[in-house]
Amino acid sequence: MPAMDSPPSRPVSDIREHAAQLLATTSALAELGIADARVVLDYMTPSRVGAGAVFMQEGETIHTDYMVLLLDGEVRVDTGATAPREGTVVGVIGPGSLIGEMGLLDGGPRSATCTAATDLLVAVMARDSLRRLMDEHPGVAARLLLAISKRMADRLRENNRKLKTLAQVSRALQQELDATHAINQRLLG
Repeated sequence: MPAMDSPPSRPVSDIREHAAQLLATTSALAELGIADARVVLDYMTPSRVGAGAVFMQEGETIHTDYMVLLLDGEVRVDTGATAPREGTVVGVIGPGSLIGEMGLLDGGPRSATCTAATDLLVAVMARDSLRRLMDEHPGVAARLLLAISKRMADRLRENNRKLKTLAQVSRALQQELDATHAINQRLLG
Protein backbone atom coordinates (compact mmCIF):
# COMPACT_ATOMS: atom_id res chain seq x y z
CA MET A 1 0.00 0.00 0.00
CA PRO A 2 1.39 3.44 -0.79
CA ALA A 3 2.61 5.62 2.03
CA MET A 4 -0.22 7.35 3.82
CA ASP A 5 -0.40 10.35 6.06
CA SER A 6 -0.78 10.06 9.78
CA PRO A 7 -4.28 9.61 11.21
CA PRO A 8 -6.40 12.67 11.91
CA SER A 9 -6.22 14.75 15.06
CA ARG A 10 -9.78 13.77 16.07
CA PRO A 11 -9.79 11.96 19.46
CA VAL A 12 -8.83 8.31 19.06
CA SER A 13 -11.87 7.15 21.08
CA ASP A 14 -14.22 8.94 18.62
CA ILE A 15 -12.47 7.45 15.60
CA ARG A 16 -12.45 4.00 17.19
CA GLU A 17 -16.17 4.08 18.01
CA HIS A 18 -17.01 5.41 14.54
CA ALA A 19 -14.87 2.66 12.97
CA ALA A 20 -16.47 -0.05 15.15
CA GLN A 21 -19.96 1.10 14.12
CA LEU A 22 -18.95 1.07 10.43
CA LEU A 23 -17.29 -2.35 10.69
CA ALA A 24 -20.49 -3.84 12.11
CA THR A 25 -22.74 -2.31 9.40
CA THR A 26 -24.46 -3.98 6.50
CA SER A 27 -21.96 -2.55 4.03
CA ALA A 28 -19.01 -4.05 5.93
CA LEU A 29 -19.55 -7.08 8.15
CA ALA A 30 -23.03 -7.01 9.68
CA GLU A 31 -22.50 -10.48 11.15
CA LEU A 32 -19.76 -9.07 13.35
CA GLY A 33 -21.10 -7.63 16.59
CA ILE A 34 -19.98 -4.27 17.96
CA ALA A 35 -17.86 -5.87 20.73
CA ASP A 36 -16.07 -8.05 18.16
CA ALA A 37 -15.64 -5.04 15.87
CA ARG A 38 -13.88 -3.15 18.67
CA VAL A 39 -11.46 -6.06 19.16
CA VAL A 40 -10.78 -6.27 15.40
CA LEU A 41 -10.01 -2.55 15.35
CA ASP A 42 -7.18 -3.12 17.83
CA TYR A 43 -5.46 -4.96 14.96
CA MET A 44 -6.07 -2.25 12.36
CA THR A 45 -4.06 0.91 11.69
CA PRO A 46 -5.83 4.22 10.95
CA SER A 47 -4.41 6.20 8.03
CA ARG A 48 -5.23 8.95 5.55
CA VAL A 49 -5.15 8.72 1.76
CA GLY A 50 -5.15 11.91 -0.30
CA ALA A 51 -7.70 12.55 -3.05
CA GLY A 52 -6.52 11.17 -6.38
CA ALA A 53 -4.21 8.54 -4.87
CA VAL A 54 -4.39 5.04 -6.31
CA PHE A 55 -4.04 2.78 -3.29
CA MET A 56 -4.83 -0.56 -4.95
CA GLN A 57 -3.90 -1.34 -8.55
CA GLU A 58 -5.58 -4.06 -10.61
CA GLY A 59 -3.13 -6.90 -11.25
CA GLU A 60 -0.78 -5.72 -8.50
CA THR A 61 0.97 -8.71 -6.91
CA ILE A 62 3.36 -7.12 -4.40
CA HIS A 63 2.13 -6.19 -0.91
CA THR A 64 -1.47 -7.24 -1.54
CA ASP A 65 -2.01 -8.97 1.81
CA TYR A 66 -4.16 -6.30 3.46
CA MET A 67 -7.70 -4.98 3.49
CA VAL A 68 -9.02 -1.49 4.10
CA LEU A 69 -12.11 -0.35 6.00
CA LEU A 70 -13.25 2.97 4.57
CA LEU A 71 -14.09 5.28 7.48
CA ASP A 72 -14.61 8.56 5.63
CA GLY A 73 -14.58 9.62 1.98
CA GLU A 74 -15.36 7.99 -1.37
CA VAL A 75 -13.41 5.50 -3.49
CA ARG A 76 -13.76 4.94 -7.23
CA VAL A 77 -13.39 1.28 -8.23
CA ASP A 78 -12.29 0.53 -11.82
CA THR A 79 -11.48 -2.65 -13.73
CA GLY A 80 -9.72 -3.20 -17.02
CA ALA A 81 -7.56 -0.09 -16.71
CA THR A 82 -4.23 -0.12 -18.52
CA ALA A 83 -3.64 3.52 -17.61
CA PRO A 84 -5.15 5.83 -14.99
CA ARG A 85 -8.83 6.62 -15.58
CA GLU A 86 -9.11 4.30 -18.61
CA GLY A 87 -10.93 1.36 -17.02
CA THR A 88 -14.60 0.71 -16.51
CA VAL A 89 -15.93 2.30 -13.35
CA VAL A 90 -17.69 -0.50 -11.50
CA GLY A 91 -18.65 1.57 -8.50
CA VAL A 92 -18.10 4.42 -6.11
CA ILE A 93 -18.09 3.26 -2.52
CA GLY A 94 -18.33 5.14 0.76
CA PRO A 95 -17.87 4.77 4.50
CA GLY A 96 -18.37 1.30 5.93
CA SER A 97 -17.05 -0.45 2.81
CA LEU A 98 -14.34 -3.09 2.99
CA ILE A 99 -11.81 -3.10 0.19
CA GLY A 100 -9.27 -5.80 -0.58
CA GLU A 101 -10.45 -8.59 1.69
CA MET A 102 -9.54 -11.24 -0.91
CA GLY A 103 -5.95 -10.00 -0.79
CA LEU A 104 -6.00 -10.21 3.00
CA LEU A 105 -6.90 -13.89 2.71
CA ASP A 106 -4.83 -15.05 -0.26
CA GLY A 107 -2.33 -12.30 -1.10
CA GLY A 108 -3.29 -12.76 -4.77
CA PRO A 109 -3.31 -10.09 -7.46
CA ARG A 110 -5.75 -7.21 -7.00
CA SER A 111 -8.93 -7.59 -9.03
CA ALA A 112 -9.65 -3.85 -9.37
CA THR A 113 -8.04 -0.44 -9.14
CA CYS A 114 -9.15 1.72 -6.21
CA THR A 115 -8.63 5.47 -6.36
CA ALA A 116 -9.43 7.96 -3.62
CA ALA A 117 -12.18 10.15 -5.12
CA THR A 118 -11.91 12.38 -2.03
CA ASP A 119 -9.55 12.53 0.93
CA LEU A 120 -9.98 9.28 2.83
CA LEU A 121 -9.74 8.12 6.39
CA VAL A 122 -9.20 4.36 6.47
CA ALA A 123 -8.31 1.54 8.84
CA VAL A 124 -5.91 -1.05 7.44
CA MET A 125 -5.57 -4.70 8.47
CA ALA A 126 -2.56 -6.64 7.21
CA ARG A 127 -2.33 -10.44 7.17
CA ASP A 128 0.24 -10.45 9.98
CA SER A 129 -2.29 -8.53 12.13
CA LEU A 130 -4.96 -11.09 11.21
CA ARG A 131 -2.60 -13.87 12.33
CA ARG A 132 -2.03 -12.10 15.67
CA LEU A 133 -5.81 -11.72 16.05
CA MET A 134 -6.18 -15.46 15.39
CA ASP A 135 -3.61 -16.28 18.07
CA GLU A 136 -4.87 -13.82 20.67
CA HIS A 137 -8.66 -13.86 20.03
CA PRO A 138 -9.48 -17.02 18.05
CA GLY A 139 -13.25 -16.68 18.53
CA VAL A 140 -13.31 -13.12 17.22
CA ALA A 141 -11.01 -14.08 14.34
CA ALA A 142 -13.29 -16.99 13.43
CA ARG A 143 -16.33 -14.70 13.38
CA LEU A 144 -14.40 -12.13 11.30
CA LEU A 145 -13.35 -14.77 8.78
CA LEU A 146 -16.89 -16.16 8.57
CA ALA A 147 -18.25 -12.65 8.01
CA ILE A 148 -15.68 -11.99 5.27
CA SER A 149 -16.46 -15.38 3.70
CA LYS A 150 -20.18 -14.64 3.71
CA ARG A 151 -19.56 -11.26 2.12
CA MET A 152 -17.44 -12.84 -0.62
CA ALA A 153 -20.04 -15.59 -1.18
CA ASP A 154 -22.78 -12.94 -1.53
CA ARG A 155 -20.70 -11.11 -4.14
CA LEU A 156 -20.03 -14.36 -6.00
CA ARG A 157 -23.77 -15.14 -6.09
CA GLU A 158 -24.50 -11.62 -7.36
CA ASN A 159 -21.80 -11.96 -10.04
CA ASN A 160 -23.26 -15.33 -11.08
CA ARG A 161 -26.69 -13.69 -11.40
CA LYS A 162 -25.17 -10.96 -13.57
CA LEU A 163 -23.38 -13.55 -15.72
CA LYS A 164 -26.66 -15.42 -16.28
CA THR A 165 -28.33 -12.18 -17.37
CA LEU A 166 -25.42 -11.38 -19.68
CA ALA A 167 -25.60 -14.88 -21.18
CA GLN A 168 -29.34 -14.44 -21.85
CA VAL A 169 -28.75 -11.09 -23.54
CA SER A 170 -25.92 -12.61 -25.57
CA ARG A 171 -28.16 -15.48 -26.73
CA ALA A 172 -30.91 -13.02 -27.73
CA LEU A 173 -28.43 -10.92 -29.69
CA GLN A 174 -27.06 -14.02 -31.42
CA GLN A 175 -30.61 -15.04 -32.43
CA GLU A 176 -31.17 -11.56 -33.88
CA LEU A 177 -27.90 -11.76 -35.80
CA ASP A 178 -28.76 -15.24 -37.10
CA ALA A 179 -32.19 -14.04 -38.26
CA THR A 180 -30.68 -10.99 -39.97
CA HIS A 181 -28.07 -13.19 -41.64
CA ALA A 182 -30.76 -15.59 -42.89
CA ILE A 183 -32.79 -12.68 -44.37
CA ASN A 184 -29.66 -11.27 -46.04
CA GLN A 185 -28.84 -14.70 -47.50
CA ARG A 186 -32.36 -15.00 -48.99
CA LEU A 187 -32.23 -11.49 -50.43
CA LEU A 188 -28.83 -12.08 -51.98
CA GLY A 189 -29.44 -15.67 -53.01
